[in-house]
Amino acid sequence: MDIHKGYFAIYVGEQEKKRFVVPVSILSKPRFQQLLHELEQEFGYNHPMGGITIPCSEDVFTDLASRFGAF
Repeated sequence: MDIHKGYFAIYVGEQEKKRFVVPVSILSKPRFQQLLHELEQEFGYNHPMGGITIPCSEDVFTDLASRFGAF
């Protein structure tokens, strides 16, 4: 699946991963940067799916992403 310019993939899920395509502008949000830093500290920096992997429930991610204006 192609990703349009200005977007990137994030894989979310604790067991099965679901792919979300979000705008790169989310990376400039300090709270999102902090979230990524905390995830790296807890889970390391291993992203075998080719995109950022966030091991949380889809509901939690969609709630957070909507707060950051990703959707």
